[in-house]
Amino acid sequence: MNRLTSLLFIIVSTLSCVKSTGNAVHHEYCVVGAGPGGLQLGFYLERAGRDYIIFERDALAGAFYTKYPRHRKLISINKRHTGKTNKEFNMRHDWNSLLSDDESLLMTKYSKQFFPDADILVRYLNDYATKLKLKVQYNTNILHVSRSGEEDDALFHLKDQNETEYTCKNLVICTGIAVENLPRKFKGFEYTESYSDISTNPDDYEGQTVLIVGRGNSAFETADSIMGATNLIHMFARSRVRLSWETHYVGDLRAVNNGILDTYQLKSLDALLEAPIEEMAVIKRDGKLFVDAFDGTGENIVTADQPISESGRAPDNFAVREPYDRVIRCLGFKFDFSIFDNTTKPRPSRGKRSKKYPAIKPSYESTSIPRLYFAGTNTHSVDFRKSAGGFIHGFRYTARTLHRVLEWRNHKVVWPHVTVPIVEVVNVILKRINEASGIYQMFGVLGEVMILRDNGKVEYYEEFPIRLVHQFEEFTGRPAGPMIVLNMEYGKDFSGAGKDTFKSDRATGEPGEAHKSNFLHPVIYFYKEPPTALPKETKEVVLPRPDRLHHMVEDFLTQW
Repeated sequence: MNRLTSLLFIIVSTLSCVKSTGNAVHHEYCVVGAGPGGLQLGFYLERAGRDYIIFERDALAGAFYTKYPRHRKLISINKRHTGKTNKEFNMRHDWNSLLSDDESLLMTKYSKQFFPDADILVRYLNDYATKLKLKVQYNTNILHVSRSGEEDDALFHLKDQNETEYTCKNLVICTGIAVENLPRKFKGFEYTESYSDISTNPDDYEGQTVLIVGRGNSAFETADSIMGATNLIHMFARSRVRLSWETHYVGDLRAVNNGILDTYQLKSLDALLEAPIEEMAVIKRDGKLFVDAFDGTGENIVTADQPISESGRAPDNFAVREPYDRVIRCLGFKFDFSIFDNTTKPRPSRGKRSKKYPAIKPSYESTSIPRLYFAGTNTHSVDFRKSAGGFIHGFRYTARTLHRVLEWRNHKVVWPHVTVPIVEVVNVILKRINEASGIYQMFGVLGEVMILRDNGKVEYYEEFPIRLVHQFEEFTGRPAGPMIVLNMEYGKDFSGAGKDTFKSDRATGEPGEAHKSNFLHPVIYFYKEPPTALPKETKEVVLPRPDRLHHMVEDFLTQW
């Protein structure tokens, strides 16, 4: 089936299942965004036979990746070989593929590169949408979302660029985070260039002195691509560098982008500086760009054109006393709240850095708007800086979790589970901890829940949000009882910027010291009575205090 035939099939299928509500086209589920999050949820809605539509503003799926990352190299690994044939295990190390029942739809079959080119991901995502016959309506830009009615009878009203109206009972936003972050105060902003608009040709930076504002992967990706052409590169950010291999957080600086750390520490002109970028200023003089930076109280710590010493001139060793040819902003992105009116606008997350995401519950529903759900990278407020939910290898599983939540809430389909004799439950646990990808990638967020029944049987539930264990029956459709929760965890005192992650005693192999394990390992919680409330979540506390707790010692080969 060629692409045109497939597209016609999708259009016909879509038209055949829609209903009109007045002048509006109605679906039970409206999904906004055909990026990887929207497509992953679409796969499950399609397989369940639900009435849904995916709206995509561009002419193809995954359009974000036609431009980003700007220098085209993905940072999610494409590990094609693990020495094992177990498909579930291999997904632990394939960070770009979506979940499906088509074995040809794996990124490992599209590229041999360990870090593939973004254009390959775009091709993969469009093949995924076409081959799986997902109902995607392209060139439909949803610009306004409102809501009418009360509680379970409420409907969402969506309008696109042509004033066409759609309604749905359940709305899922999968638009990612694609609005550029800008500091509130930035004098001289007009002299800076955006990561979104800069040239990606290193020749255009030949012999230039460049300042990059920001310290995420986009900033380091930009620095790495031009460092062979520039005089020097300076980087400003409000906080220290966080390396992903220190923090175990994939959103921190990845090794593939950190070449400038070498040239900084080996004193080869490039350098990093911490300064409050909200209060910096860029001044243009004689065709060059000078920078003022402040210490947060309004006092200069570095200055371009104001003498502050008693002698009437700036000290000789001011860090940014020399001018720049270019100042580039690489400050990341945030969620677009602009499409919502007052009846539907979700609250932003409360975290200092996670406020760029909407505030959502562990069930991936808005904290303030009933039946407004999220999938994809914009769900990351649930596990920001804790797990992988902001990335494909994480949110492919949280999208499946959301689908299971919707299946019970709307269609009374109970959470998938198996029932085994209690004497066999250890074998099931061992199989899951050595193979399962969802709990491995979404450690600390998705776990396995086992309910002990009076008849000597155990019901085993996979990939359940551990922050919902106190509402187990509400989300699964099954009664709770004595409960075992399996969670994957890192050691509590191990992760963090500046920690000595390569210290000689970083690991333990003694089962009696399993609780001291620093690396990812299984932890089993037992509750005689099912939890009815949760403690406030912190870095150290996720689950309620159990009646029994068992750590399985970390393993060099991750085989437990």
